[in-house]
Amino acid sequence: MRKSRFSEEQIVGVLKEAGAGVPMADLCRRLGVSDVTFYRWKAKYGGLEVSEAKRLRALEEENRQLKHVVAELTLDNRALKAVLSKKW
Repeated sequence: MRKSRFSEEQIVGVLKEAGAGVPMADLCRRLGVSDVTFYRWKAKYGGLEVSEAKRLRALEEENRQLKHVVAELTLDNRALKAVLSKKW
């Protein structure tokens, strides 16, 4: 997946600007992002503080690593079952 040009701190700052009354169209034009991107940010980071956004990123990374470990163990388990199920 492509890495974002904007950090969580920048995204939260932009959302706070929008909450303060700056028009969304002006923000999107200044940042060079589409309306869809802005609404996606709002859905994901709306109401979060900078520290909460960092914690969310850390938890997502940990979740990704754990899913990878589970996938490897499942693959190993299936391979062992396939070997043991053969009749000698």
